[in-house]
Amino acid sequence: MFEDSLLESSTKMAPVIKGKHWLISLAIGAVVFIALFFTLSSISANETSVIGTQSAILAALTTGFALILCYVLADAKRYGFNPWVWFVINLLFPLIGFVIYLIYSAAKTGDWKRATLPIAYIFEFIIIGVMVLVPLIYTEALPKAQLMTFLAAPPPPPPPPPPPAAAAPAPRIIHRVSVEDIMRAPTVIPKTIAQVKDEPEPAPNAGVGVVGGVPGGVPGGTMGGVLGGVIGGVLSQATPPPPPPPKPQTPKRIRVGGQVESARLIFKPNPEYPPLAKMARIQGTVRLDAVISKDGTIQDLKVLSGHPLLVKSALDAVQRWRYQPTLLNGEAVEVATEIDVIFTLSE
Repeated sequence: MFEDSLLESSTKMAPVIKGKHWLISLAIGAVVFIALFFTLSSISANETSVIGTQSAILAALTTGFALILCYVLADAKRYGFNPWVWFVINLLFPLIGFVIYLIYSAAKTGDWKRATLPIAYIFEFIIIGVMVLVPLIYTEALPKAQLMTFLAAPPPPPPPPPPPAAAAPAPRIIHRVSVEDIMRAPTVIPKTIAQVKDEPEPAPNAGVGVVGGVPGGVPGGTMGGVLGGVIGGVLSQATPPPPPPPKPQTPKRIRVGGQVESARLIFKPNPEYPPLAKMARIQGTVRLDAVISKDGTIQDLKVLSGHPLLVKSALDAVQRWRYQPTLLNGEAVEVATEIDVIFTLSE
């Protein structure tokens, strides 16, 4: 791109950067990539893909810087400028020195087109680079509200309405017919005669004796008598023992806290640190609400808090955790608990 714009103002219409310049620049970039990759691998705890990406970016920048130096040396020799002076200036001030050389060479040759087009391309690359790198450095620029909307759990359904209260039974009115009611003459002759049924009287007391007595009785009678003793003994023998007390019902789900201990974790794969969060140096804690089922698997996993870039990795890891089943009164029960997943960057 730069070479095409510079060729338009060249007197010989020949490229300034030759094949040897490309080989030198690519060799320097390869050496920088290998050196950075092995150095960062030995001192950094990041993944290999992250280290390779960082090394490739720095190696590409180094290759471009080497091409600029080769261009300045070759172009300065062609126009009779002091090449080593401009080489040192560009070495100390990489981008600024190259812009100064383009302006200087355009002023000496009288052709400003060779300076305006490359400078415009340089500023265009700077603006695009800033637009790409700013969201990676400042995570506040990411659409956090939209990410939280996708990850937030829907609200719970409303509780069912309470059942209607049972209607109280209507009081039963018992009308007893006395002797006076029978002997009183009616004032009006009724068209129909209603049959009245008396309620049965309560059973007589067992302690009352029988008129005339019973064979084998005691003169004057005794409380309960012979009949009461015989019947009471028979009833005591025929009455079955009281039923055992009901077994306490085991609740279906309990919550960790107070005197309830946390469930025992038997399988805990560590979450994978997101590469984008590593590059942005993001760390913190993701708090999740979960239900440990009767067989120890994770159910109803919900996000309570945490950084959006760390939530997805925490959910994927905790979904694979396994717990030892929790027993209450000898039966397995579900356990509602909160889980904290901590992401920490090692220095």
